[in-house]
This record gives sequence, C-alpha cells and structure tokens, in this order.
Amino acid sequence: MTIYLENETDTAFGFDTRETAGRVAEKVLELEKCPYEAVVNILLTDDQGIRQFNMDFRQIDAPTDVLSFPNIAYDEPADFCRVEEQAADCFEPDTGELVLGDIMISVDKVREQAVSYGHSEKREFAFLVAHSMLHLLGYDHMTKEEASVMEEKQEKALSELQITRD
Repeated sequence: MTIYLENETDTAFGFDTRETAGRVAEKVLELEKCPYEAVVNILLTDDQGIRQFNMDFRQIDAPTDVLSFPNIAYDEPADFCRVEEQAADCFEPDTGELVLGDIMISVDKVREQAVSYGHSEKREFAFLVAHSMLHLLGYDHMTKEEASVMEEKQEKALSELQITRD
C-alpha cells in the first residue's frame, strides 16, 4: 500500500497522519479482500480549500469534512473482478499498484468534529479515511441501507485497529 499524503496547511496533529492513514487504508482493503497492492492520494486542506473543491466538483458552496474521487467504476462495491479490464486506467504502470483515487480531508473539520463528537482528532481523522476509502471502493450512503452498510464497515475497520472513541 502506498499513501501519498500532502498537507497544504500549517496544521500539525499529535499523531502521524501518513502512518494512521496507511493503517486504516490497509485495514479497509484487507476487510474488503482487495487482491491488489494499491495506491491512494490524500490531500489535507482547510475549510476554504475543500469548500472550493466542493463547489467545483459538486456545485455545493460549503466546506465539507471529506471528499472522495474514485478512479474505478465498480459494478458492485469492492467487486474487483473487472478491474483488470480497465488496466490502462487503473494500474500504476511503474509499480503495478491499483490506483484507487484521491481523498481530500479538511483539517478544520477534523478538529471541529472531534470536539463535537467527543473523541480524539486521531479517531476523527481515521474515521474520515475509512469512510473515504469505502467511497473509493464503490460504496455510497444515499439510502438508509447503504449508510448502514458503510457505518458497519467503518466501525469494524477502526475497532480492529483499536482506534476507538476515547
């Protein structure tokens, strides 16, 4: 698993964001039985930066906590059986890694939501990575049923990593 993480803010957390993101991403891929080594790009930005991307890509003029930009179109969530048919678009030519997509996280929202939910910034950050990884694997939460599936999968990954609500 390769995580390319860029922090375009001056924000520093009391934990290693790259290491945490890598552990969470790997756990999600393990639980979803991804048969490939994978790569994910993560950009840490602020509310102003994510608001602009939210406007540009979703036509929503407001900051959000996380945005996901999947690179793969799945027939069913985490169904990797047709990925090789899209090999030219889905695999890094030099490393052979599956390019899952991009994640943008607002560091302002990590801090704000950690306080709001009464848990650590690490827990909030890890939750957002798990949530976004599931989006990169084709999951969504447009219905109550879909949301329930995602919530269960997020909680399982974080529990197995012992990144629990403090």
